[in-house]
Parts: sequence; structure tokens; C-alpha cells
Amino acid sequence: MEEPGALTAVCRHRSRIPLCDRCVEPAGEGQGTLSKQTPPSRPTDKSEGVFKCPEDQLPLDYAKIYPDPELEAQVLSLTIRCIHSEEGCRWSGTVRHLQVHLGTCSYNVVPCPNRCGAKLSRRDLPPHVQHDCPQRHLKCEFCGADFTGEAYENHQGLCPQESVYCENKCGARMMRRLLSQHMLSECPKRTQPCGYCSKEFLYDTIQNHEYQCPRYPVPCPNQCGVPSIAREDLSGHLKENCTTALALCPFKEAGCKHRCPKLSMSRHLDESTKMHLGLMCALVARQRQELGDLRREVEELAVGSEGVLIWKIADYARKLQEAKARSNFESFSPPFYTHRYGYRLQVSAFLNGNGSGEGSHLSVYIRVLPGQYDNLLEWPFAYRVTFSLLDQSDPSLSKPQHITETFLPDPNWKNFQKPGAGRTSLDESLLGFGYPKFISHEDIKKRNYVRDNAVFIKASVEIPQKIIS
Repeated sequence: MEEPGALTAVCRHRSRIPLCDRCVEPAGEGQGTLSKQTPPSRPTDKSEGVFKCPEDQLPLDYAKIYPDPELEAQVLSLTIRCIHSEEGCRWSGTVRHLQVHLGTCSYNVVPCPNRCGAKLSRRDLPPHVQHDCPQRHLKCEFCGADFTGEAYENHQGLCPQESVYCENKCGARMMRRLLSQHMLSECPKRTQPCGYCSKEFLYDTIQNHEYQCPRYPVPCPNQCGVPSIAREDLSGHLKENCTTALALCPFKEAGCKHRCPKLSMSRHLDESTKMHLGLMCALVARQRQELGDLRREVEELAVGSEGVLIWKIADYARKLQEAKARSNFESFSPPFYTHRYGYRLQVSAFLNGNGSGEGSHLSVYIRVLPGQYDNLLEWPFAYRVTFSLLDQSDPSLSKPQHITETFLPDPNWKNFQKPGAGRTSLDESLLGFGYPKFISHEDIKKRNYVRDNAVFIKASVEIPQKIIS
């Protein structure tokens, strides 16, 4: 092991093992640092008295290991860096001061003083002891009890002495141990079921609810003897069950205005039978009149208001025989309007003829009837009118040949003046204007003017577009 000129030094270990060349490494000019080398291993068999060099593993004779105070002093005076220099420690000093430094080095690993088992650098120890150590000692600021760190974390949020706000957000603040009783029986924001309808409400609103609760019991206003009735059932009780409630006569729609308690209604009906019968007859008459008016209005609406009328005369054969049997028998079409808000007209037909065409022709006329808008129109009526007897032949077999006549009303003709309110279609003093010999009975048979025992008469009025607008 020993070569001429080699450095021989003694380690600081108690065994005073001589240092080889590699036990001390230069740290700079004139400085060296201790190398973190493994100390020489002891022999497995002490009888041999041989150690192995930790560097080259060659055997060392134990007898040659001897103390060297001078060399030891030299080694202890060597300048070295802290063993935690790579971690950031900037300390450097002699070997003899290393242990003293390690006792204060902030990078040196030490165990937790609370014996929690954690090992960490000295600089990380204060926050650990203060905040993280499960064995740290803490005192609750509310109840004053002492806890270890882990027990204190479990105690937080549960301390009965801690001041907390009501969870119902009523604004009250109290110790936690009083909270449950407050929320159960004192908090104005606690929920409470209504004693009548079982719905839940806030305690401070339940009284207002009782003024509207449909199941809240109320007395009968007629004092009929029923002790209490649910508010929502009161109207039904007054209408159906209350014996002292005033009731209208069942014939009120007919005009009877009698009103009396239900118990007395049967006597009223017995005594007023004749009066009720008269009221019902009058009601039926009014309704019959209203139905007639409605029927006429519906017929007028069905015909239209576009200045064109297509009038179907059904059961033609029977009506022709009736016309032959009755002189001057006239049939009337539904009324129609020339345009919206226009003149109200009506077509009439003598199936067996009239005047010069009686007995041989079909006669067609038109007249003006009182309308709803007569005060807005120009008079006399002076617009072109066209009559047509429609040919019902199949258009795919032959071209229809309608019988058509057109005339322009004579403004001097009385029938085209503004009609009076009392004029009707049966007013014989005002005959319509038209054609006594519109078509002969013989010509009607030449084409399909009569088909399926019906004829169609068309009347159209030419109204200028500016008037329609």
C-alpha cells in the first residue's frame, strides 16, 4: 500500500485508519475537501487482523494502523465545503468545524421533534411543526381545549362553542350547541307544515297563508248550522247544500226574478205555474224570431257578396206543375250583395211565365231589397245585370250553350230607387225588372237545361273596381 513519496494521513475515525491518496481531494489552490468514501471495511475474521482499503480493496495490515496526531491536526485544518453544497448550502470551513456547522445547517435532515416519524431538512421543519405535523399541539380558540394536529382538524367545524350563523339565513348568530334548538323552534325562517292543507311554508309566512288556505275552515255566512266548511268547498255548499241560502227561480232565463231560500222554492214553483208557462211561451217566441233572423243571415252569407248569384231550383217538375196550377206563382232566390258593403238584390222566377210569357215561357226578374249599407251607396241603382240559364251538358262532350240576357237598369224605374225600410220580396207593388219571355218551355227541352230535375239560374252584376275598392 505504501509507496515512496505517497501521502500518509490518519482519518478522524476512532480507529485512526491511515488515509490513502484518495481520502483527501483538493478543493482549490492550497485547499482540500473530505471525500465521501466508504471507510475501510473490517475483516470478516478478526484473527486475521487485516483491513481492506476502501479504494482499491487491497488488504491492510491492522498492525500498521497507528495514530498520527500531527497528521490528524493537519487533516482537521483542511478547508472543505458542506456535504449539502449540491443542495444549495454555501458554507465552507475546516474539517474540525463541520460537525458544528451540521448542527445548524438548514439543509441538514433532522427528525421532527414531535416524534411524528417525519424527517426533513432543518429549513422545512418550522412550517411542518406549525401546520403539517399530526402531533403538533394546538388549542381551540372557541372552547380552549388542547388537541394534536390531526385531532384539531377533526374538531374544526364541530366545536360546540364556535359562533355560527343560522343555516336558514334568518340572520341570527349563536354558539353551535344552540343551533339545532334554534332551527327547530325559534328560527322565523324554519319550515312548518300547514295544519289544514299539509303544505310546508316558512314560519313567518304561514299566518298569511291561512288567510288564503283552501282547506282553512270557515263558517257558513248564512248560519245554516254547519259548524265549519273548507274555504274551497264554501261556494259548492252555498250552491248545493246550504238550506238557508237564497236561490233564484229555475225560470230566471224565462224572466222570473223571484228569489227565496231553497226551502221555500218548491212552494213558489207550485204557486207560479201559470206565470212560468206564460214566460216560457214568450221566451220560445223570441227564440223563434232570433232563429229566423240568424237563418236569413246565414243564407245571405252562404250566397256570398261578390256580385254573382247561382240559384239552384230543385224539384223543378213539381214546382212547374204547381206554377201551372197557381196563376202568377213566383219563386224567390236567396238575397245576395253586389259586393262587400254593396247593394242587396234578389232574383225571382215564374216557372210557367208571367205577363206576355205566361203559360209558354220561363220569366226571370231582379229587384233591389233594403240592405244594411244603403245610406253609403249611390242611387238609383245603375249597374249592368246579366241573367243566364246554365246548360248542364257535359263540357267534354259538347260546348255548353247558356241562355244569356243583359240589361242596363233604367234610372227612372221605381224599383231601382233607394228602397224603403218596409219593402220585402213579397211586395207586389214593386215588381222586379227582367224578361217575361226569357226562354220558352220548348227550348228548355232542347238542351240539358234541366238535369236531375233541377235548373240553375245565374245572375251577375258588373260593379266598377273603384267602387268595390
